[in-house]
Amino acid sequence: ARDPDAMVLKTRVTELLKIEHPIIQGGMHHVGYATLAAAVSNAGGLGTVTALTQRTPELLRDEIRACKALLKPGKPFAVNFTLLPSLAPPDYGAYAQVIVDEGVPVVETAGRNPGKWIAFFKKHGVTVVHKCVAIKHALTAQRLGADCISMDGFECAGHPGEDDVGNLVLLAKARTALTIPYVASGGVGTGEQLAACLALGADGVNMGTRFMATKEAPVHDGIKAALVKADERSTTLVMKSVGNTERVYKNDVARQVQEIEARDPGKIEAIRHLVSGENYRKSFQESGDPDSSVWSCGVVMGLIDDVPTCEELVRRMVADAERVITGRLPSMVGGRSGLWSMVAGRSKL
Repeated sequence: ARDPDAMVLKTRVTELLKIEHPIIQGGMHHVGYATLAAAVSNAGGLGTVTALTQRTPELLRDEIRACKALLKPGKPFAVNFTLLPSLAPPDYGAYAQVIVDEGVPVVETAGRNPGKWIAFFKKHGVTVVHKCVAIKHALTAQRLGADCISMDGFECAGHPGEDDVGNLVLLAKARTALTIPYVASGGVGTGEQLAACLALGADGVNMGTRFMATKEAPVHDGIKAALVKADERSTTLVMKSVGNTERVYKNDVARQVQEIEARDPGKIEAIRHLVSGENYRKSFQESGDPDSSVWSCGVVMGLIDDVPTCEELVRRMVADAERVITGRLPSMVGGRSGLWSMVAGRSKL
């Protein structure tokens, strides 16, 4: 049961997604399994199962059903549906049909040319949150019918796009550009940041790396320890030369990729053996060695100091945001001077 004294941050996103707190766990390859998704949803946020982590659509069906079995009554969850550049793409239609057949209420779409799939999910009554790294892409997704945007700033783990624009600018610009709700994704891990994102106009936050460092995250303790030990300087960028930039953990394997790219720019075949997802699946699920592969993580590592449960993390973030919103910020507002009256009057226009 919800603590009656706990603050509830009511936003357009909590209303749209029917969640208690404006905190989403984003899709993560080889991390977004039922156990983590259910833990986040049960904590009052929105947990997400990653579709393409499952090798077949039927395995995705099994994972969705496993998530449902772990959920408290009335708690929603999402499935991440990412469109990957590939010479041999998966059967997206079959994966999408499983999502619809299983009654998944929310889909997090990502990748290029999402129009067909946004229309498909909307036709079947699924709420669509589309991840974007640029305002122009967000406007396109809005026009195509997305219900919500996840704005991914340059700080994010994984693929930040090629524009190198941080969330401080993206979120402020999204406030004036978009009419649908949006959440901040990239570099977020604390309640103070949640409050800041709300102040910039966002309706919530989407976190990946921070949720990797939780007790329920299905990754090896060695990876979690690396996230705690690392700081904000512990990431680097690879695959820039092939136009698919990825922010990853800084280690010798990542440096090897960069050296090959410098020598043979634009040749994915030269680095494919080093950036294979199977490599970091083994790091996450088997060895726990953070130096054995190229794996996605964000600069938010600089703010990760512990490995709490998902419920502890969500409750702490909401409480810390409350302290900022009701304590620190109001204390900065002085008396109703003539200048204040003029500013307040303009804000009502």
